[in-house]
Amino acid sequence: MALGDAILACLTEHPMTGYELAKTFDSSIGFFWKADHQQIYRELSRLRDRGHIQGREVVQSGKPNKLVYTLTSEGRAALKHWAARPSSPASVKDDLLVRLYALDSVDMEPMRADLMARLEYHRDRFARYERILKKRFPHGAASLDDTGKLLLLRMGLRYERAAAEWCEEALDTLPAGASGTSVTPIDGSRRDISG
Repeated sequence: MALGDAILACLTEHPMTGYELAKTFDSSIGFFWKADHQQIYRELSRLRDRGHIQGREVVQSGKPNKLVYTLTSEGRAALKHWAARPSSPASVKDDLLVRLYALDSVDMEPMRADLMARLEYHRDRFARYERILKKRFPHGAASLDDTGKLLLLRMGLRYERAAAEWCEEALDTLPAGASGTSVTPIDGSRRDISG
């Protein structure tokens, strides 16, 4: 997947400025496709050069004018063409997993600290997805567009839960230092993981 395809997908929702696109990446598409603001602005220029989007200047009083981007018919065709191709499963490239492969050659306390940080990261994202689900889809999906977003959100919830549970399992399995550690699993129960 190219960044341009992700931007075209964002613009199917409604016309947006570069700033609004960047915010959309920060709060939704960015959960599964990372791009910084500069990359987005560079890609907008490329998409405009290809004729996939057009920019309309909106005059504002008291602040700089803004450029609002809209999909063109060529852009919609490019998005459909891209979406018709088979997808590729994501490849995993994770330095933590490489460290686990060489577990007998690494220090345990930094490994456990890293796992605890990962656990908190996945718990936080799980909680964030739950809040989005309750706020945006309290009664399920109302349209086909909503159905796609709801399915993405449910996949995100499952992934974050599984990742958090795996971190809990790893912490439960690995030996702890003399102080021991206890962790509250994502399901809310408590257990000792002092190893």
